[in-house]
Amino acid sequence: MIYRLLMKQFFIIIFTLVSFNCFAVDKSTTFTIEKLNRAQSEGKIVVINSWNETCYTCEKQIKILDEAENNFNDILFLSFEQQKDKEVAKFLGIEYWTTIVIYKNNEELYRSIGETKKSKIYSSISSLI
Repeated sequence: MIYRLLMKQFFIIIFTLVSFNCFAVDKSTTFTIEKLNRAQSEGKIVVINSWNETCYTCEKQIKILDEAENNFNDILFLSFEQQKDKEVAKFLGIEYWTTIVIYKNNEELYRSIGETKKSKIYSSISSLI
């Protein structure tokens, strides 16, 4: 009887963990200097996001930016993990997680730290198109 109860609890825990992973935000480093340079030479707008694995605010930003990537087709969205990609952070002058930087024509036109309002992020991107 106790064995069945323990097994049931075990399966509930496993199912819960797997379910959360199915809805997890894709957190991966997509930034390379080559991608940035190529996009800028082509005149594209580039949105770069700095995040950290354990950061709740970063997760909110990533969800918004993932959605924005589907809505703004001509814009390149890149991201990197602040703690793992310190050279990228140094190259871009980004000191904090939750930083969003937007470039156009090799010029930084927008920078925010900790912004999680979809309307503000979207309007910042839209204003440059």
